Amino acid sequence: MKPLREVLFSGYIGQGPRVERFERELAPWFGSKNVLTVNSGTSAIQLALRLAGVKPGDEVISTPMTCVATNVPMLAMGARIVWADTDPFTGNIDPEDVAKKITKKTKAIICVHWGGYPCELARLNALAAAHGIKLIEDACHAFGATYHNRPVGSISDFTCFSFQAIKEITTVDGGALVCRSRKDLERGRLLRWYGIDRDENRKDFRCEKNIREFGYKFHMNDVAATIGIEQLKYVQNNLEKNRRHAARYDEAFSFFVHVNPLRYKKDRLSSYWLYTLRVRQPRVFMERMEKAGIVASQVHARNDKHAIFKASAAQLPGVDEFTAHQVCIPVGWWLTPGERYRIIECVSSCESYWRRRA
Repeated sequence: MKPLREVLFSGYIGQGPRVERFERELAPWFGSKNVLTVNSGTSAIQLALRLAGVKPGDEVISTPMTCVATNVPMLAMGARIVWADTDPFTGNIDPEDVAKKITKKTKAIICVHWGGYPCELARLNALAAAHGIKLIEDACHAFGATYHNRPVGSISDFTCFSFQAIKEITTVDGGALVCRSRKDLERGRLLRWYGIDRDENRKDFRCEKNIREFGYKFHMNDVAATIGIEQLKYVQNNLEKNRRHAARYDEAFSFFVHVNPLRYKKDRLSSYWLYTLRVRQPRVFMERMEKAGIVASQVHARNDKHAIFKASAAQLPGVDEFTAHQVCIPVGWWLTPGERYRIIECVSSCESYWRRRA
């Protein structure tokens, strides 16, 4: 409470020294010093699209298996979304389907690390480089995840994070954009605050010099940054707890027939913001879990079924299969050993229920 009280009564609660400090302290987590904090993960995505040169009429390849917050910024930019299919055993975008969808109009690819498990970043970056387009990672589930022993945030052109209320680290609301290039970082710094150069030397701080490119009100404030700085003290321990819970689930469910963990490779490490199962009948599963006092959820509905995305309709068999079977169970750091045991017992009872009817 003391750091927050100091900021609240400092007379300076907008973007200031605490934001700068938070960005410095985030850098080791992302493996990059090119960090821009913003007011939401959605803003980070829209800013990345702008920096990637996406304009009205351009195409952006994306996945419908995510929160709508991933794809709404593309509509705001006037871009056309082209859906790529997903791997039905991970929920992540399928690079081979992405390769088939690239055209001369494609300006960027957006991949989402479902539940915190990194996508096939080597293949996706190779595709982007071969076609001269940008890869944007939506890592809003993936704070602290790694790919080939590298932090998520250190690999692609742009990586977007969310610090919304229920993420691994929260600033109540907020986010960050990590840029591969210093040039994008500096331009992004201007665009997140209307296009105003806040570091420019001027006699009257309230009077802007010439603004050359319009921007947005996407910046973070010192109150949110202070909360983030304090949260960073606990996030490593919380991530380790998430992973221990997930490992215990993997062990318990690995030989089940009707309830299966997703298929994760050992060359990357999930943050386990979600622990997703493939189950025989998700609705039946969720009802049985609810009766036991355990929340289970599909978390996100496939975006391509929303009316706002009607123009991008496509056949996506991998998404069909994933959504027909996926459901998430609690995995957060806050679980007690007793609660985890009760979840395992309830999932096991669902497996037994379907075995008896097989």
